[in-house]
Amino acid sequence: MAAKRKILVADDDREAQDLWRETLASWGYEVSFVEDGEKALTLVEQQPPHVLLCDLRIPRKNGLDLLRTMKERGLNVATFMISGVGQIDDAVQAIKLGAHDYLIKPVDLDRLHLLLRNLNSAARLNENNQTQQHRHADSGSKGKFIIGRSPAMRRLMMLVDQVAPTSASILITGETGTGKEIVARAIHDRSGRREGPFIALNCAAIPETLIESELFGHERGAFTGADKRRAGCFELAQGGTLFLDEIGEMKIGLQTKLLRVLEDHKIRRVGGADEINLDVRVLAASNRDLETAARNEQFRKDLYYRLGVLTIKLPPLRERIDDIPLFVDHFLAGFDAPSNPAVTGVKADCMEVLQAHAWPGNLRELRNIIERALIVTHGPRISLADLPPNFGIHPKRKPSFEVNPGISRRQFATEFALHTLAFANGNKAEAERLLNLTLETVHNSRNSGKERAGY
Repeated sequence: MAAKRKILVADDDREAQDLWRETLASWGYEVSFVEDGEKALTLVEQQPPHVLLCDLRIPRKNGLDLLRTMKERGLNVATFMISGVGQIDDAVQAIKLGAHDYLIKPVDLDRLHLLLRNLNSAARLNENNQTQQHRHADSGSKGKFIIGRSPAMRRLMMLVDQVAPTSASILITGETGTGKEIVARAIHDRSGRREGPFIALNCAAIPETLIESELFGHERGAFTGADKRRAGCFELAQGGTLFLDEIGEMKIGLQTKLLRVLEDHKIRRVGGADEINLDVRVLAASNRDLETAARNEQFRKDLYYRLGVLTIKLPPLRERIDDIPLFVDHFLAGFDAPSNPAVTGVKADCMEVLQAHAWPGNLRELRNIIERALIVTHGPRISLADLPPNFGIHPKRKPSFEVNPGISRRQFATEFALHTLAFANGNKAEAERLLNLTLETVHNSRNSGKERAGY
């Protein structure tokens, strides 16, 4: 028989302790209590529970201070913070400090029960599938996973692993085509909800008149054409994850309804009277700056703060050029090549031009370029001639590039050469001529500067 999971309750309210003892014991947990943060810290260190249920305003080290100390000492215990209605900002701060979730008084016991069940499922999955949980990039797989070896992508992978086990809403930001849905799927796959559905909805692709029905569903006869009851995305995502892409395009009126759902965890179908309890984690994405939009009253501030408890920003492709060869190999493995199925890769000079390109369309643009090249190439490797006409040429662009502080001389030389090659449209002879002219100009200017300075 499996041992009972242990919950430590940190609360100095005796009546609340009696309620927690009765409720949690009826759910099959072993419950213990402390009245202040110092005692909670001692028990977490000496006899770590599976779950810490902590009131935000306990004495001798409040909930936030307790979380900070636990984080500093590397004490990893799933923590649920209990806050009053006027303490929402502190509750959000608790999430950022590592709390699994927060609960507002009076605590919704049904929601807590669901959160604990999901947490238990995540723990079992982590124990049984630890190796599978943490896989990132397998070049032989065609599934949707995070690819990258650049520092920016390594940091992103670590953040995904950190936030995935929580139940908090997450806002994923980044330019169009950077792979926001792939990151959302990765979060879902690494969470306790991975066995549940992953439902994605592009808020910008649904007409304004239909999006409420798409989200919440509708009853028969709710509007013209509603000839039968239909479940919306929230219902379809029960027990799993709902990904709302391009949420910045959602109208203010619907944002208000979405905020209410995120707070109450209930929906009502369009034309319906009954409320439906939800067990859904919401991930949202936008290529807009929602913080600025909220300041300009183009997006609800309270919804932005609710969605942005945790924020993940995806770097554009031009900031992770070391990952381009990996993406090219991935796309090559995933496409059929009707004219030449034996394509084995990309020629070196072609790869140099690909890495020098600005990629305003990011991964989506790179994918389309590789798909086109596979159709027109005679192989066995994609060459410059297989890229679109005028690819990489920007008539108004000056032959210059930005230099980041602290860059090494070798890295500067490499990036400068790649940018020059791109400016020359892949013509190596022309690029070499431009490089020689530039170096000669720099040499002459340095000498003339020394003469003027009296050296």
